[in-house]
Formats: sequence, structure tokens, C-alpha cells
Amino acid sequence: MPAQPDLPLRPMTLGELLDAAISLLRARAVPLLGAAAVLALLEQVLLVTLRTAAFATPPYYGPARGHFAAWWGATAAGFATEAFILTLLGALAAAAAGPALIGRAVRHRELWVRTRPVATVCAAVLLGAAGGVGFFLGAVPWLILFGLFGFAAAVLVIDRSANPFTALGRSAGLATRGGIRGLWTLLAAYVTWFAIRFALGSGWVSIFSLLSGGDPGWLTWITPAAWTIANTVAYSALACVAAVVSLETRIRTEGLDIAIGRARARGEDDSAPLVYTR
Repeated sequence: MPAQPDLPLRPMTLGELLDAAISLLRARAVPLLGAAAVLALLEQVLLVTLRTAAFATPPYYGPARGHFAAWWGATAAGFATEAFILTLLGALAAAAAGPALIGRAVRHRELWVRTRPVATVCAAVLLGAAGGVGFFLGAVPWLILFGLFGFAAAVLVIDRSANPFTALGRSAGLATRGGIRGLWTLLAAYVTWFAIRFALGSGWVSIFSLLSGGDPGWLTWITPAAWTIANTVAYSALACVAAVVSLETRIRTEGLDIAIGRARARGEDDSAPLVYTR
């Protein structure tokens, strides 16, 4: 008999989906937050150079007068790295979500083997490049891209899609089912966490700078550190949301829960139905 699953094997409301994602993050905090911290730090190192070239100053990094084009390019690069990171972390979260759904114990270090690193990195590069171009063209295309293809990593890892391109198509299919429920759920989670990390990344730094006199030298290094911490949590949470929503969408529209129940009743491997074979 399988252990009690960590994720509900049934359709969920939006609130339940977000709660389930946080539960998954708590259970896998060590690998997810650790990987997210490294990626978020590397992202800030890259962006510091681009922001300096664009004369963007902390804590908000808004556009400087006469340098809007450079600022917009730097911001687009930031959203490109964001799409790249969310895809990488999405694979790690998906590697944890599948076993959590069927109540199977998997050690933290075993998750890395399940992530299909080559295919995942290829998908991350594709989505990172597309995300950068999408934001550069007006920001809205980036949101649409995230909503449609945010499940790509989960499809690669859980559904075992053949390659990054079929994963993108499968992700768009899941996102647009049931009145584009998956897309709206991802966007709702993204907007929520964007507000949270904006507060964590710049809000308290801004308040502290007012109280301390706002030393520019101090802000130069403390603000990227604050954004690194904020993005570490937000990126991990969003990766978990994508993994959980992809599974819930399959339960809701493909009867994944029924297929798992039948496999168990027959004494078969209950992880087999997780693989999408159509």
C-alpha cells in the first residue's frame, strides 16, 4: 500500500492549489531553495552589470532620464533569466510532485536524477530567449508565454514528453483547458508572488534607507542581496505551483486519479499512469 500522499489526489480549488504548492515547497525546501538561491544570486550578478550600464539605481531600479532604451533592455534581460530559472526549478519541483501525488518516498538527492537535465536546459534556454523577446516587445507577451508554457518542465519530467518542443505543445494544451484555467492559475500565482517579492526586495530596503540616510554605497550591495532572497522564495514557490497545477489539470481533465486508482486495484505500478502516452 502507498503511503499517505502529500498532494491531494482530486480536483482542487485555487486556494487549495496554492496551499498544496506551499506544502510541496516545505517538504522539499532544502533542494528547491538551495538551487533557487544559487540561480537567483547568479541572476543578480548579471543584472548588476546591466543595470549599471543603464544607470538604473537601487532600490527600485527605475529608468534614468535619457536612458530608457538601455533600461528596457536590461529589464527584458531580467525577465529572460526569470523564465530560464523558473523552467529549471520547475523540473526539480515536478520531480518531487509526482512521487508526492502517489505517496512515494523519494530522497532529496534522487530528485536530480529525475529532472531530465539535458531536455530541461534546452527548454529553459528556449523559454528564456522567448521570454526576453516577449518582454522587450511590450511585457504582455511575456505573461502570455509564461501562462502557456509554464508547465513545460512538469510535462518533461512527469509526463515524460519526448523533447522540449512536444513539451511546449503539451504545456499549452494543459494551460488552455477548461476555460484556460491553468493559464489563469499560473498568472494569478505569478502576480501574487510578484507583489510579495517586490515588497521583500525593495520595500524594506527603501524604508531602512530613509531611516539611515540612504547611503548609495550601502544600497548598491544590499538591494541585490534583498532581491536574491526574495526571488529565491518566489521562484521556488512558482515552480511548485506549476508542478501542482499540471497534475491537478490532468486529474480534472484526463482522469489521472482514476487511472492511478485502477493501477493500484490491479496491483500494478501506480506511477505508470503519470506518464502521458497518447
